[in-house]
Amino acid sequence: MIHALDHLIIAVSDINLAEKNYTKIFGIDPVWRGEHKELGTENCLFNFENTYFELLAAKGDGLGAALVNHYLQESGEGLIGVVLGAKDLEDCYKRLQEKGYTLGEISYGEGVNFKDGATREWKNLFLPPELTRGIFAFIIQHTKGNLEKFKGSDKSMVNKLDHVVIQTNDADGFIEIYRDAYNIRLALDKYVKEWKSRMLFFRTNKTTIEVIEKKDDKDPTDKLWGLSWNVDSIEQAHKRLIDHGIEVTPIKKGIKENTLVATIKSHTSNVPTLLIEHL
Repeated sequence: MIHALDHLIIAVSDINLAEKNYTKIFGIDPVWRGEHKELGTENCLFNFENTYFELLAAKGDGLGAALVNHYLQESGEGLIGVVLGAKDLEDCYKRLQEKGYTLGEISYGEGVNFKDGATREWKNLFLPPELTRGIFAFIIQHTKGNLEKFKGSDKSMVNKLDHVVIQTNDADGFIEIYRDAYNIRLALDKYVKEWKSRMLFFRTNKTTIEVIEKKDDKDPTDKLWGLSWNVDSIEQAHKRLIDHGIEVTPIKKGIKENTLVATIKSHTSNVPTLLIEHL
């Protein structure tokens, strides 16, 4: 049913500054700059091999502007949303209804790229609280037009999303949603002694949704935590970042075997950000 982690949404207060910062971090230029007039927001998109990354800022009034401003006031800039991709949104709607979920209507959107005048169209299904559990999330089907494909050739460039990290206090409930309702493959379910936590890996479109359980007595709640980006050469990426004045930790061996990692400590709009190279 769900075939991809379509894109990630980051709320920012100054979209021009965020665009400049992430152009330095990723080593690539954005492929889209536009707005959602009816929602009161403007956006900037970076495209990768397996997903895209959306910077979202308020511009005027609307439900989108209210959402962004709420997050900015409550928590400041940061990672606020995950969007799941479907090839047949009506089929998703039917299947989720059959599982007992109460859904709203499918909505439609369109946009124009200020860079070149290109247009895209899509339709969305915003999800109820029992599915989102604290995360802003919806399902999207792209119906017309495409983003410019990733054309990275420099080994220092970020080329794809390696994984997104989500924290939960209810791993079993998370599995019921992502595996049983969304039909996303559960690739790993294990207890990590060093962390005293249960870890889940869900795999889709060559990326991983990594879930870390921290049990408590509260209602089932999920929270987006951070992102890990793949590079072909972490040494070259590390040098490029330092040259751009970005704070980054020394390169070290990753927890996963045959990986090297470094953490980006500045210019991320408060998104915990890791670079990883698979050897």
